[in-house]
Amino acid sequence: MANAHATDHPADKYYVPHESPWPIYGSATLFVFMIGLCGWLNEWYGPWIFAIGTLMLIGLFVGWFAVVINEHQKGMYNMQVDRSFRMGMLWFIFSEVMFFAAFFGALFYARQLSVPWAGGEGVKIFNSLLLWKDYSAGWPTNGPMALGPRDDGSFETIPAFGLPAINTAILLLSGVTLTIAHHAIKEGNRRILNIFLGVTILLGFIFVGVQSWEYIHAYRDLGLQLSTGIYGSTFFMLTGFHGLHVTLGAIMLLVVWFRTMKGHFTPQRHFGFEAVAWYWHFVDVVWLGLFVFVYWV
Repeated sequence: MANAHATDHPADKYYVPHESPWPIYGSATLFVFMIGLCGWLNEWYGPWIFAIGTLMLIGLFVGWFAVVINEHQKGMYNMQVDRSFRMGMLWFIFSEVMFFAAFFGALFYARQLSVPWAGGEGVKIFNSLLLWKDYSAGWPTNGPMALGPRDDGSFETIPAFGLPAINTAILLLSGVTLTIAHHAIKEGNRRILNIFLGVTILLGFIFVGVQSWEYIHAYRDLGLQLSTGIYGSTFFMLTGFHGLHVTLGAIMLLVVWFRTMKGHFTPQRHFGFEAVAWYWHFVDVVWLGLFVFVYWV
């Protein structure tokens, strides 16, 4: 087996990485990536710079992850390092919780506070008589300015029990298949591990494909775009960032799958698998919140 855990560092030693070019390269990569993204949003040569930043980001992931995987396979990480990895992953997921909490907070503020205020609730003399006296506050709305691609500002929402319900079933099923794979790696059953991990990855990419089709339908047929006022912006910000997280999670699962196919990990030492599994289950939970508060309620 490729694992070299017999040479693990003693428990009282903590592995200190050698000098590495990857942190400074990563900083430069993020700078180029964000400059390109900002330029794209401001309609100049951003797409080209963004493409360069994306290629640099792919190179960063491939190069740096290869170093970490190689260090793991050489047995450089003892259980103390393993515990620090777990704490780091928990704090990372906590930061992701706060990230989505901010967007859910924006949705709550717009829906429960801002839109009623614009309709005259609380300060009716200013809104109802002077500002937007013909505006009828209700959700979903694109705001009193009737923004959007259509001349009259009209748009249609995506019904919850259509493509979103299908995607919910897909993502929940992927959580089940990943849990089966997790039990399989603990039991040393490589065949079941590889099969169900592969199924999880397939379901993840199917989810992204269905969501892409949903976006095409919204833009082309429903008049629902990012520019469709407050509803369009909150809808695409929440679902779009979640779709990005699913894409990243599926790619990470794919890397783990390649590693399991090569015989990496043992029933006792497989945190690389567990870290991605934690992330995937977090993404599942976030989607349930999106399905309820963005599509259904």
